[in-house]
This record gives sequence, C-alpha cells and structure tokens, in this order.
Amino acid sequence: MTDARRYKYPLQLPASLKETAARLAREDGVSLNQWIVAAVAQKIGAVETAGVFLRERAAGAREGDLSRYLDRAPEAEPEAGDELPG
Repeated sequence: MTDARRYKYPLQLPASLKETAARLAREDGVSLNQWIVAAVAQKIGAVETAGVFLRERAAGAREGDLSRYLDRAPEAEPEAGDELPG
C-alpha cells in the first residue's frame, strides 16, 4: 500500500467465511486483517487488469467483426441449461 492513511471498516462476514479466512491467515503466518487486506488487493488487481485487457481488445475491434464470427457459428440447438429464458 502506498497510502499511509488507514481506514477502519466494520466488515461483517458469514461465520463460515470468517473461519476459513482465519484458517488461511494462520497457514500463511499473517493476521486475519493482513490476509483480508491482501485478498482485497488481489481482487482489485484482477478486476482492474481484466478491465484494461478488455478495453485494449475492444479498442482494436471494427464494426462487423462480431457479425463475421457469428456468421461462422454452426446452427445448433443450445445445450441443456443454455437456453434463453422465456
């Protein structure tokens, strides 16, 4: 963390998540607070990295690209569970 300021947040976890997080923190040799901070940082990194990746991929798209892919898709019934609702 580059920002020295710290904020307290009253986190409410289901008991099962808290117990699992506490166990994993013990296994990692860190406090539960440190483990939760690292888990939140990891999630933020994953989401932001995915966002950058998708924006970069979308920036290179041209009108009609998706239609070309869809036109090549075979005509088939959806597999069980993949049907559209309604």
